[in-house]
Amino acid sequence: MSATMPRDLKYDASGLIPVVVQDVTSGDLLMVGYANDEALRRAEETGYAHFWSRSRRKLWKKGETSGNVLRVREARTDCDRDVILLIAEPAGPTCHTGMRTCFGEDSATDAGVLAEIERVIADRAKRRPEGSYTVRLLDGGLDRSLEKIGEEATELVLAAKGDDSERVIEEAADLLFHLEVALAQRGVALSRVLQELKKRRGPR
Repeated sequence: MSATMPRDLKYDASGLIPVVVQDVTSGDLLMVGYANDEALRRAEETGYAHFWSRSRRKLWKKGETSGNVLRVREARTDCDRDVILLIAEPAGPTCHTGMRTCFGEDSATDAGVLAEIERVIADRAKRRPEGSYTVRLLDGGLDRSLEKIGEEATELVLAAKGDDSERVIEEAADLLFHLEVALAQRGVALSRVLQELKKRRGPR
């Protein structure tokens, strides 16, 4: 189901409104563009981000040539209703330079690393490069990944009982990686897990 675009927006004198795009999984800012009423209507109809090119003076779908589309999951507006926030799932690098965001890799949040790992796992599953540990793990099936999760969880527990903080960090990273592989094997997007955590925010 496509996201519903906000109504009663305040466009500028050219009939445009700024659009900020945010990664649904990591929260990273991916790009800023401009949209007119038609672009927003197309985004709502298709579920993919559309913009108005001020230089080419034409409507365009993000990723129409590269395949790096932005699937819109949610659309919001600010309090003045003159800026739109699109929360989207990127199919690949958002920037035309090949970088994940138009603001450079240094702009990525820590959570963005988890989103990047998810994309790498999907890439390994598709391209299956020789010698890849991820490919071997995927070939072992879900049971192998679950076994590794159990092993890494045990190692994390043992490390946490010791006095070496660096080992705790390393074991926690191993556990998160193997958890992401298992999620991929089950077809569960990382964003779904993060959304569940967001729902649980608040006093407990």
